Amino acid sequence: MRAAFADEIEKLAAEDSRIVLLSGDIGNRMFDTFKEKSPDNFYNCGVAEANMTGMAAGMALCGLRPVTYTITAFNTARVLEQIRLDVCFQNLPVIIVGVGGGLSYASLNATHHALEDIAFLRVLPNMTVICPGDAWEVRAALRAALQINGPVYIRMAKKNEPLVHSSLPDFSIGKGLIVREGTDICFLNSGSLLPLAVDAANILLEKGISVQVVSMHTVKPLDENLLHDVFSRFSHIFTLEEHSILGGFGGSVSEWLSDQRGLQAHLTRIGTQDKFMVEAGEQEHAREFFGISTEKIVERVLHKL
Repeated sequence: MRAAFADEIEKLAAEDSRIVLLSGDIGNRMFDTFKEKSPDNFYNCGVAEANMTGMAAGMALCGLRPVTYTITAFNTARVLEQIRLDVCFQNLPVIIVGVGGGLSYASLNATHHALEDIAFLRVLPNMTVICPGDAWEVRAALRAALQINGPVYIRMAKKNEPLVHSSLPDFSIGKGLIVREGTDICFLNSGSLLPLAVDAANILLEKGISVQVVSMHTVKPLDENLLHDVFSRFSHIFTLEEHSILGGFGGSVSEWLSDQRGLQAHLTRIGTQDKFMVEAGEQEHAREFFGISTEKIVERVLHKL
């Protein structure tokens, strides 16, 4: 995803001189071409993420379109006060990009895990929250975010994620994408588990269970029309995300559902539990630990049904 982001912002900056990229001391070689083509539009802000967010707010007040980029945990939790007051309170068009969302940096332990960031940011007034499911959705999300005259958070994974789409999807903020049709149950996926959701759906189909898979790339605002449709047509809905089940996408859907009447579908939230992972391991091990691997998702669905 990060390579797609670097390539896409380079193209967009060549078309719009207002776009400024601020990096929290990462991705320097990845942005070499950007710096060559737009040398006055790149700032390495160092390991000073709060200052970087304040800089971005000031640039936005001057008519620029700043994009901040660094590791998710450092671009959200560490700078929450600056995002809240400098960016959201003033409703400024700053795009906050978190790379390595969820368990992408699992091997670096809890300091680099980002399992609460959606909960932090979706409750802030004026904030739009986007969690792309693959690299194509990253490209589309960045394009769409630049059309919004307000704060946007884009939560990405890291690298080498499988592609789900074969080309740029028909992407609109607040509108889910149906990745595959199904008739029995529905997966509503937010973010980097999308390839696993598709794999789990394939396994379940072999067991006679047809699964509709939807990429709910926008957590805020929710696609309420799509939610009403799937909760009216399917018996079981499963939300999937590499984030805590508390306050994230599943929590957001739960809040929406609590205000509805007459919808009979059962909702199950699949995500990480309310605990820290204190052992070491790569992302695959961490997903197994939290029960969000493909196999664990299939087991959870079969047990629920």
